[in-house]
Amino acid sequence: MKKIILFALCLLGVQLAKAQNNNRAITTGVPFLLIAADARAAGMADQGVATSTDTYSQQWNPAKYAFALDGQGVGVSYTPYLTEIAGDISLAQVNYYNRYSERSAFAGSFRYFGLGDIELRQSPDDPGVIRTPNELAVDLSYSLKLSERFSMAVAGRFISSNLRIPEASGGGDASAANTFAFDVAGFYQSEEIAYTDFNGRWRAGFNFQNMGPKINYNNDEDTNSSNSNYLPANMRLGAGFDFIFDEYNKVAVNLELTKLLVPTPPATVAPVYVDLDGNGEIDNNEIDTAEDIADQQYSDDLLDYNKTSWVSGIFESFGDAPDGFREELKEITYSLGAEYTYQDSFAFRLGYFNEDDAKGARKFFSLGAGFKYTVIKVDLSYLFSASKVRNPLENTLRFSLTFNFGDNTYDEY
Repeated sequence: MKKIILFALCLLGVQLAKAQNNNRAITTGVPFLLIAADARAAGMADQGVATSTDTYSQQWNPAKYAFALDGQGVGVSYTPYLTEIAGDISLAQVNYYNRYSERSAFAGSFRYFGLGDIELRQSPDDPGVIRTPNELAVDLSYSLKLSERFSMAVAGRFISSNLRIPEASGGGDASAANTFAFDVAGFYQSEEIAYTDFNGRWRAGFNFQNMGPKINYNNDEDTNSSNSNYLPANMRLGAGFDFIFDEYNKVAVNLELTKLLVPTPPATVAPVYVDLDGNGEIDNNEIDTAEDIADQQYSDDLLDYNKTSWVSGIFESFGDAPDGFREELKEITYSLGAEYTYQDSFAFRLGYFNEDDAKGARKFFSLGAGFKYTVIKVDLSYLFSASKVRNPLENTLRFSLTFNFGDNTYDEY
């Protein structure tokens, strides 16, 4: 049995794994950071960088907290994961924010991804040892209005990935891999504008998130070794518009683009067969030589890829795809979402998410609903896969519960 089994990386890879006919989908460490943890964002196809402010803005765009209408809020969400494989894998999240002045707010969140119990045995007769691998992230953010209509925020994040499994006998190093990351975000919200048949409001946002050192599962000092994994650094850009028909009815439409700020893995090298002895045909030795050269070239390219630092990787990610600009465009995902709100007490949501077949093939539709009574709000969402590649959240019902309170309340004008 191997001393260390990074089985959970393979398990989580279902979410970000390559399509079966492609070997350049981008994979990272701790991909649980990219899972939509709240039901409202999930109901609009995993988007939240430019939607209206809510308690769960920490994951999507913490700059939105400077526009919160309630002084404080607490949110709790629960997402079952890979329900068709196991019943004890899930993502849980707790959020808190406090808009303590007209211009400023701070927030914190805790995300916990549990992979259930794993029973390790040396032999069929061994009583076994139970291990519970898990990952977690703790966030803090501060947002500030730079003008009446624009705010920015910074967030810091501690990440711990406890996926290392020692020998069933209990030997070996099973300490968690730790690192940190930070976000830089901005949010714009216009005044309510009077049009001919309705009023409207524009919104836009960006977030450069999860930027930080690689995570090293072997605790090597060299963070650029093959034992290190890039964090899922991500760029989110979005825009939205609210159709305000009257004081009771509002429809918000949103578009969001995302791109991983991680280098594209190198392409496999095709062998070049050459008639080295000049006898007019390529024999088995010449075939083996060409394939060995191609394998060695790919190994060298992969070594250079692993040695790229996380800072260089962010900049290289915009222009390093082996097939050029066309492939770079394939690395951009998009989602469309809409939300109908009645009297701020009921909401209905839908969305569509698309990722290129060559870069993961995640395609799905989503539905969601929200119900608010006094200070309590309940949100639900459901996902329908539209891809040949199974989605780990397919046929999964997600829940979020929000409490808004505080002495201070704010308006949108």
